[in-house]
Amino acid sequence: MNKPGRPPRFNRDEALHKAMLLFWERGYEGTTLEALLEAMGGIKPPSFYNAFGSKEELFRAATDHYARTVGAVGYDALEASLSVRQGIADMLRRSIETFTQPGCPRGCLLVSAAVHCAPASSAAEKHVAALRDQLPAAITARLRRAAAEGDLDAGADVSLIAAYYTMVLHGLAQRAADGESRQTLLKVAGHAMDAWPGLTGAAGVSPLSLGGLIPRRLPWPRLTAPTGSWRGPRGPGPRSRSRP
Repeated sequence: MNKPGRPPRFNRDEALHKAMLLFWERGYEGTTLEALLEAMGGIKPPSFYNAFGSKEELFRAATDHYARTVGAVGYDALEASLSVRQGIADMLRRSIETFTQPGCPRGCLLVSAAVHCAPASSAAEKHVAALRDQLPAAITARLRRAAAEGDLDAGADVSLIAAYYTMVLHGLAQRAADGESRQTLLKVAGHAMDAWPGLTGAAGVSPLSLGGLIPRRLPWPRLTAPTGSWRGPRGPGPRSRSRP
């Protein structure tokens, strides 16, 4: 118990959790050291540097803490279900619940906190990217286990399936951060699970091929800096055309 007149004892775990919430809400570059000190109970810079070293080191610790706690909810659901299809569905559902949990920032810290950072923040960006890469790796491992157990066709393209549901989950996280409702996110996740037979070749359904829908060579527009006007394959685009 603290003696009268003394400041409250510094609790590192509590401070780390509060820093995690602030990074989750504002992103790495949008979070100032002053805001961190205030969020962590008004601690002084010497205590901060003694406990965490720097803002970047704190961010690494905070994102690791997120991955072990909030982020682990989806992974646990993936592993807990008896079938891999149900496991992925549960992973999407439980993740959506964390993306839209009242009292917490919306979306996913690992998806939105450090993307396209300035060169000075590249180490933080790379650290979060490595944490994001754990998701397709976990889904791939679960799919391979399912194939070994006879729960998934041995010929299924596990890398493609893992990539698909990783992209779905990251898209859901971003839309949650943008304010999309939980109900709509869950509906989208349900439709994503409807793609399972086509992705896995289950029940004789062949995986969808886009070869006949997309031309092999796409004429990409050419951007002209710094005005942002562009030129398509046959001349100026609409923004750079002169009026008649």
